[in-house]
Amino acid sequence: MPTYKLTIEYNGAGFRGWQAHDNVVSVQGKLLDALKIALRLDVSLQGASRTDAGVHAVGQVASIRLDEPINEHRLARSLCALCKPDIAVTGVAQVADSFNARFDARGKHYLYRVLNRSAPSPLLQHLCWHVAAPLDLSLMRRGAGALLGTHDFNGFRASDCERDNTERTITAIDILENGPVVEIHVRGTAFLKNMVRIIAGTLVDIARGALPPNTVDTMLRLGNRSLGGRTAPAHGLTLVEVFYDNL
Repeated sequence: MPTYKLTIEYNGAGFRGWQAHDNVVSVQGKLLDALKIALRLDVSLQGASRTDAGVHAVGQVASIRLDEPINEHRLARSLCALCKPDIAVTGVAQVADSFNARFDARGKHYLYRVLNRSAPSPLLQHLCWHVAAPLDLSLMRRGAGALLGTHDFNGFRASDCERDNTERTITAIDILENGPVVEIHVRGTAFLKNMVRIIAGTLVDIARGALPPNTVDTMLRLGNRSLGGRTAPAHGLTLVEVFYDNL
């Protein structure tokens, strides 16, 4: 059975997240409807990341298995036409028959954007969290440095997260300035529910002086979510890339 890897970009503002549910507008649901029209059959669509409501993506990955080969470029064009303007399939490629977008993922790169100026931005309002208070990026970078490596991230997950194992590895975290936009780039092997948003909210609260500079160290040591900052709004988060071996 030929297997295809789909690379997907979407504006998450109008969706209740990636995962399809009854009576809910989701990215996966809209893509499944489009695939049924384009292929004239029902298929199973496996996504690499179950992004939350309002979260965006430029590099979400999904996989489908078909009974026979298809024209990749034609399918990509058809899906773009059927899913516009909020979803675009930027690539379709045949991969190994055993490929599974979710279970073969070896890591992800997330970007959280903070607009740090007094005035909001009508153009960036759906992509950035607007924080008017001045941010001390040296404090933010100090807190970010403590997150590197393998830790128990129990203090950095949503209260309804059902994962039994809360140990995760962050391989890189960078704080960059792009004009008035502060970019928090987080790369890791896997993430808990709301983990990146809690990291972003905590770093912002440290940087604006609302939390002590050693907050991240304390949260990691005690595993206590209540010691951290707010969960940053979903609209500031973008899934940039999913990493795989030999792809």
